[in-house]
Amino acid sequence: MRKIWVIARKEWAEVFKNRFVLFTVAFMPLIMTALPLIILYTMGSSAEMAGFSAADMPASFADLCEGLNGETCGQYFLVSQFMLLFMLMPLVIPATFASYSIVGEKTTRTLEPVLATPVTTLELLAGKAVAAALPAIGATWLGFSIFSVGVAILTEGAALFRQVTAPLWLFAIVVVGPLLAVAAVSIAIMVSSRANDPRVAEQISMLVILPLLGLFFAQITGLIFINETMILWMAIGVTVLDIGLLAFATQLFQREAILTRWK
Repeated sequence: MRKIWVIARKEWAEVFKNRFVLFTVAFMPLIMTALPLIILYTMGSSAEMAGFSAADMPASFADLCEGLNGETCGQYFLVSQFMLLFMLMPLVIPATFASYSIVGEKTTRTLEPVLATPVTTLELLAGKAVAAALPAIGATWLGFSIFSVGVAILTEGAALFRQVTAPLWLFAIVVVGPLLAVAAVSIAIMVSSRANDPRVAEQISMLVILPLLGLFFAQITGLIFINETMILWMAIGVTVLDIGLLAFATQLFQREAILTRWK
């Protein structure tokens, strides 16, 4: 465990010198947190939501408004569209971070000394995974906390705050989010271990967000709405995916082959 933590700290010292990585970790969570609050402020005021009722909502969403008045239901309809934004953060940030970690070390001539140490492949990849996932998870949880407080302030009540801190949201952010981060890290490490250019590795790794973006647009258009059942199945599916990806990433990362091919 000590070796893993040493590798993680080394990663932070090296990777955060990259301005694009800094931008992704620092500013993207701010943008994704501010966007739903701005929309709630401009479109979800009491005047805008006056006259709304659960009957005006899509039938598949009306069940989520149980116990809410029409105004709060309308506000919740607005902010619920952005739950997936907070699930995108632990995908985007680690993909950028981890994709740079290996191929970036090659371009700066620091990979060979690391691979020559007695650190095992599992310890090396675990350290890089921890270094990539922890900032993403921390930024996501911080952004969601700010969002929750902002919801309470903007709506001047506790009803909508209770909705966005209900088990559905908390499970999605606190449980599914880190699982998605592990998947993003695994894919990014696999891409980074085979790529020769940091920019190519970053671009390919970002493809991992496409399935969640598809869900986001499907929800915006009203085709689906995220509920407890969908989040639970997502957690199960991503857990199985993580196990397979981690095993495959460990097998794919061959120290001697990487050194020979990249020289």
